Amino acid sequence: MKQLDLVLRNPTGLHARPAKVFVNTAKQFESDIRVKHGEKKVNAKSAISILTLGVECRGEIQITADGRDEDEALEAIRTAVETGLGEEVKPRPEPAPPADLLPQEAPVELEEGVLPGVAGAPGIAIGPLFQFRQSEIVPEEEAADPGQERKDLLSAIEAAQAELDQLHEEMVNRVGAQEAEIFEAHMALLDDPELVKAALERVDDGLSASKAWHEVTESQAKELATLKSEILAARAADVRDVGRRVLRILVGAEGGRPRLPQEPVVLVAEDLSPSDTVSMDPSRVLGFCTASGGPNSHTAILARALGLPAIVGAGADVLELANGVEVVLDGTSGVLTVDPGDETLTAAREAKRRRQSRRAAALKAAEEPAVTQDGHRVEIVANIGGVMESRQAAERGAEGVGLLRTEFLFLERANAPTEDEQFEAYRDIAQGIGGQPVIVRTLDIGGDKPIPYLPLPAEENPFLGQRGIRLCLGRPVLLRTQLRAILRASQYGSLRIMFPMISDLAELRQAKGLVEEVRRDLGVPPLEVGIMIEVPSAALMADVLAREVDFFSIGTNDLTQYTMAMDRTHPSLARQADGLHPSVLRLVERTVQGAHAAGKWVGVCGELAADPQAVPILIGLGVDELSVNVPAVPIVKAQVRSLTLGEAQELATQALACATAAEVRALAPSAADE
Repeated sequence: MKQLDLVLRNPTGLHARPAKVFVNTAKQFESDIRVKHGEKKVNAKSAISILTLGVECRGEIQITADGRDEDEALEAIRTAVETGLGEEVKPRPEPAPPADLLPQEAPVELEEGVLPGVAGAPGIAIGPLFQFRQSEIVPEEEAADPGQERKDLLSAIEAAQAELDQLHEEMVNRVGAQEAEIFEAHMALLDDPELVKAALERVDDGLSASKAWHEVTESQAKELATLKSEILAARAADVRDVGRRVLRILVGAEGGRPRLPQEPVVLVAEDLSPSDTVSMDPSRVLGFCTASGGPNSHTAILARALGLPAIVGAGADVLELANGVEVVLDGTSGVLTVDPGDETLTAAREAKRRRQSRRAAALKAAEEPAVTQDGHRVEIVANIGGVMESRQAAERGAEGVGLLRTEFLFLERANAPTEDEQFEAYRDIAQGIGGQPVIVRTLDIGGDKPIPYLPLPAEENPFLGQRGIRLCLGRPVLLRTQLRAILRASQYGSLRIMFPMISDLAELRQAKGLVEEVRRDLGVPPLEVGIMIEVPSAALMADVLAREVDFFSIGTNDLTQYTMAMDRTHPSLARQADGLHPSVLRLVERTVQGAHAAGKWVGVCGELAADPQAVPILIGLGVDELSVNVPAVPIVKAQVRSLTLGEAQELATQALACATAAEVRALAPSAADE
């Protein structure tokens, strides 16, 4: 038996998704693998058991492995843990100052009938309140035939897995793969060997399958609920959701959901499971407010993805409100107004009307080009991370893909994707966007974007270490495989290659040399090659770099943090790392000038591209293309059509003369109420 001591590096601890990566890594090996934290030791191949350890960021764990492949198992787990278990490894948050050193704020006084909560998902809902209370599913106590009960339990678990698989597929189609991962985590819970074993043991002791399953899942949920970490404690709701799904199948219940009124309502509940949330009909549910939960709960994440206004953590008082009372739910500010007066209702309705009107008009005109009122054309394309999103982008009016994050092919798996796997994905994306241009960014990973199967040394400063093109040039086989797949797929659409994190000309020439080598080997036509402008050295040398590329795409997220020496993930600096800081805007201007002097075009694919206050400034600086998240495509196109190039250029000139980001935002038009 071998032993290994590790410190957890990922920021959220061993919650659902990192636990899934940990368990999947352990399941690759035959050895018996155990994890110890504090006084508790559990099976490393059991997702629920891993969750109940309650390990937070910087928590210490001890791994033991006993078996034929124990050395390989420990090394794989070491790599997975040290690279963040599929999450970005962020700096350790600074300790909070003692309470007596914090500035004391006066308590906020709210009007009568106004209940504060936590903003869960933006938007306004107005309507009658409805208390959403699940009826209890009562399991049978005992069973005469333990053998049949075992079969029934295993059959119900299999049926629940099939339901979750279908739900996962539906969610991928509706809101994207990232949000749908919630249901992958649920499937991992159902596949937990310790959970199933414990339930079957109770069946063998004479309990019915439903009673045994209920006891085991409720016991695990209660244990999770007591954990100190809010994120880990919130996983109790996921265990109960999974438990209820199997229980419903076992007893033949309809799920215990209450029948909603015919008229649209604002739901209030103690909490909502992910299954409850995704099953809501937007024509019947205007929004929801929960007494418990937090902004990072799966329910809040899904509400944001589905576009449902939501408040979470509003407290037990909301459960005492009467059905039918009129409410205004503001998911942006996290405030629920009960029985509002005429003035409040009028203001809320007008705000909601404006928001809906803008969105409806933007969607209706989504296919129209983004042309300013004085005839200047701006390309609006999409940032995507998967095949399904390419189709969604086409439906939202995207004029191509400005950034394909190829990391989706490499994450949460035991081995690197093969050339054929990559080729099929790139081909399907090229076809899914209808033949429009697709810019494929080569693998952009490093200390802050870890891959468990790719051993990377721990770095004190990962943002300044082996990232992006630096890492891939050091692993030419990995890069050649990806380039071969892209070049093969280019025969099925209009693909372009883009290299991330280029900092000097030598890197660019080396990367281009590999492209040409692979292209000649395959015998395919040349593709356009561009680079990300993410570091000041690249922006300052834009005139030189532009002579050797076909285009630039400015990654304003990284460019901002490198320019201002502020980690964009730092808990107390993130708000100061504003891409509208004049220093960043001056680098954008210099990049545009260098590109245009060489006859090349420039895009922006960072978050700034969808910021309503930044859009006119970027256009005024001469940016030719804005690449934004899929839902924002029609909104940004509509905003461009409301501008004139002359006004945008004047605004950009004023912004460059400002001293701070706050000054820039003060002169820029207010952000739309989206």
